[in-house]
Amino acid sequence: MAAPSSTTNVMLSISEKKTVSVDLYRPLRNYIIYNYSEREAQNIEDDLQTLKEYRSDIERAGSTDSSSSLPARRDLLQNYYKALCAVESRFPISPDQDHINSVTFTWFDAFKNKNKAAQQNIHLEKAAVLFNLGAVHSQMGLGFDRSSVEGRRQASHSFIAAAGAFAFLRDNVAMKASMGSSTTVDVSVECAGMLERLMLAQAQECVFENSIAKGNTPGVCAKISRQVGLFYEEALAALSVAPLNQHFDKAWLAHVQLKAALFYAEACYRYSLELHEKEEIAEEIARLKSGVNALSEARKTSPRGAAQQLLDAMNKLEASLNLNLEKAMKENDRVYLMRVPPASSLSPLPAFSLVKPMQMNDVLDASKEKMFASLVPDNSAKALSRYTEMVDDVIRTQAEKLQQGSELARVRLREMDLPDSILALDGNLSLPLALKEDVEAVQICGGPAGLDAELQQLRDLKRVNQELLVQTEEHLQKEATEDAQFRTQFGTRWTRPQSTTLTKNLLDRLNRFAANLKQAAESDARIERSVRDHAALMSILDRHPIESALPTLERPIMSLDATEDAIVGALKQSLRHLETLGAQRAGLEDMLKEMKRKDDILPKLMTSTGSHEDLFRKEIAKYDHICEEIARNLEAQEQLLLQIQAHNEEFASIFSLEDYKANRERIYNQIEAAISKYREIKDNINEGLKFYVTLQEAITNVKQQCSDFVMTRSIQCREMIEEVQRQISGLSFQDSKSSSGYAYPSVGQPQQAPRANPQLPADTGNIPNHPRPQNPTYQPPQQPTMPGYSQTSPYGSPQPPAPPYNFPGQGQPYPHPQHQQQPPQSHEYGQPAYPGWRGPYYNAPPQQPGAMPRPPYTAPSPYPHPPPHQSGYYRQ
Repeated sequence: MAAPSSTTNVMLSISEKKTVSVDLYRPLRNYIIYNYSEREAQNIEDDLQTLKEYRSDIERAGSTDSSSSLPARRDLLQNYYKALCAVESRFPISPDQDHINSVTFTWFDAFKNKNKAAQQNIHLEKAAVLFNLGAVHSQMGLGFDRSSVEGRRQASHSFIAAAGAFAFLRDNVAMKASMGSSTTVDVSVECAGMLERLMLAQAQECVFENSIAKGNTPGVCAKISRQVGLFYEEALAALSVAPLNQHFDKAWLAHVQLKAALFYAEACYRYSLELHEKEEIAEEIARLKSGVNALSEARKTSPRGAAQQLLDAMNKLEASLNLNLEKAMKENDRVYLMRVPPASSLSPLPAFSLVKPMQMNDVLDASKEKMFASLVPDNSAKALSRYTEMVDDVIRTQAEKLQQGSELARVRLREMDLPDSILALDGNLSLPLALKEDVEAVQICGGPAGLDAELQQLRDLKRVNQELLVQTEEHLQKEATEDAQFRTQFGTRWTRPQSTTLTKNLLDRLNRFAANLKQAAESDARIERSVRDHAALMSILDRHPIESALPTLERPIMSLDATEDAIVGALKQSLRHLETLGAQRAGLEDMLKEMKRKDDILPKLMTSTGSHEDLFRKEIAKYDHICEEIARNLEAQEQLLLQIQAHNEEFASIFSLEDYKANRERIYNQIEAAISKYREIKDNINEGLKFYVTLQEAITNVKQQCSDFVMTRSIQCREMIEEVQRQISGLSFQDSKSSSGYAYPSVGQPQQAPRANPQLPADTGNIPNHPRPQNPTYQPPQQPTMPGYSQTSPYGSPQPPAPPYNFPGQGQPYPHPQHQQQPPQSHEYGQPAYPGWRGPYYNAPPQQPGAMPRPPYTAPSPYPHPPPHQSGYYRQ
């Protein structure tokens, strides 16, 4: 295999926020003098001076003449934050007249220095200090020598501390700071959460680099690397949406996106090494391909601006992936011959997090802060708040213990495959919830047994379409035969165009429909063949209930000591006892919450003259008995789990539990494969049904156009017969200066508007299809304007209405072809055979604008665009 690839240690640090000077000393001292006394102001003079020095040092952040080290800067920020907490509880800073309203804190955005926020409250100040604390920790992490194991360990610790600072900002201060009159994005909840994920990603990345240096197994490295990628993906998700998507430089987005892809590909690479050792060559190939695709996609979609070192690391890793992929594919082709699964079927890569945000509650705890300790504006309210924190601490600690106990029981039972194995022995089989829902969805749709009816629908729709085509073609053929008969009967006097020249476009479209149907029939055959080939696989989905397909856990055929019943009974009894302990834990948690709800010591505080701490200890002791109950419950559960484990080992040995698990997993896989194949066939059938329904509408539309055309030709036929009869009987006026003949446009060609043309060419015989001039025929006023004297059809039918063509005025000849105008653009018979088929089958003739209306047998196509649901399964 290829040598392990190495990642890059290019990382990001955060710059501190900048501020402007503000005087806290004078406004706070004046408040103390006004609300307390001058003496009290003198007593806390040292605290005021310390606060003033803290603020002055904070204002020098990032200045070129600042000589303070990063650890000293970190300590300054932590001390100043705790001092701010002391100020917050004693000095009300706000625009209110009775408060300290002359202090305005102003801070600039760390990522867009032109943006700034100014607020008359302490929340923005606290948020900015926490942000800078996280920024300093990130700079410390970047400053360590990460080429050594110890340097990477120290850097990881600093990044974890930075993540803790940003998490503390997000959870405690960011929301309050965002509610001010003005704010900046960098201290928002969204930005703080993104920076926490980014710092965790870099901390985990240092751990990954150390795991590579220590020579850990590929499986362990793959899990650590995958968690790095997950952290980067979470940061990228936050950077991709408002309000951060327009706030950060593109280089940030490129860095995070490429890092996410890099460590996903690294995890694929490491995991493939482990698969190669296990000779699982098919999944190895799939994982390597997935890694290569991730790197390629990231290069295409990420913005520019990433560091060249990061790009070089991606190229190096991609080369290693491709090299191993080539070797694995050759081995598979020569030795294993295994089918490579698609990427979509692969399970998520396992991940293991070795970092979490540092808990900053102790670091930033201001409860022991001595600053301004002598100022107590509301003693009772403060004492109540302290007691409430103590109660919350007790409840939070006990609730965590209860939750951990329940989670431990679930994990241990899942490891022992309980209670599923006991239920299987009793015949109470069940599928995993997700698989059960998929099977129910298939059965609601009819299951594999219902596919025959849907295939019959396909066959019926295909037959209907074929019958429509035959009827339409026969309609046109009948009209053409009649036209040929009259042409043979009357010879050169039958001057109208032949049907074959007018119906060419219609016939071409019908032929294309026939070709489409032929190809669709081939697709139908493939579907039916797939149904037949996979009928045995999908038959499992027709089992009702589906659990009947699962294997049963059989009792041993022969028992030497007949102890299996006793073991099963003891195991069931232990499981029932464990369930009872779980119900007791739920009740204990409810008791804690109810006791807190009713716990009100404010009256006692108002009347108490002794120490508040003594009162607190006395009141908090009433929670002790519930805490003891919780401890006993957890201890009993631990002993019971050990007992269940011993019983389960005997149970598994007697009942061949491992064989049962293997058979059950095989059935699970068969059901999943059957569902996948059923969905594939179902989708293809639905596509076919949509195809035939849409095509039927298109053929029906053409059929209607053919009917209109044949009707029009029938009217023309009767009029031509009358004209020919007049010519034969000599009743036509030959000396007329105008003609009343008809122009017969081809089907699919635009009709032409009449136009005055008093000067006829000298020799009209040289003009193709030009009728000779005829004398105008006398027309009574009440008669419709049409040539000839005959008022009845030679076949005895009633006189038809005037033909739907435009007639020239009396005394005006038919327009000469070169003087005709083009009609407006419309969908004629040259439109595509079916909107889903274009390319070689689509040849719509170009049309020019004009003033003539469309022929009556043309109709606009109802399919101006291909149907959106049409996919490629039935396409040409």
